[in-house]
Amino acid sequence: MNSDLEVSALAINVTIPQSLRWTDTRRGEEFQLTTLNIRLLPDGHLAVKAYGRPVGGGRGAYVSFPVPDEPELAALIVDAAGRAGTLWAAHRGLG
Repeated sequence: MNSDLEVSALAINVTIPQSLRWTDTRRGEEFQLTTLNIRLLPDGHLAVKAYGRPVGGGRGAYVSFPVPDEPELAALIVDAAGRAGTLWAAHRGLG
């Protein structure tokens, strides 16, 4: 394996369980947050943003929001990152 290989991004998308979902407002429009995008930064820390769609429906943009500092969401993020690491480590190559 080439140790000089530069990997520019490691990211996963995780569905937020219904019980942990929340709403937030952007430009006067309310969004329900349903997905987390979790990235592994080069220094080993995690970065996360939440994504959702307008509560009122329609073809609104898929907009990102910060994730609230809540223990249940933090646990979900850490668990999801660990699970992703396990899945990556067990990959079986190209199918």
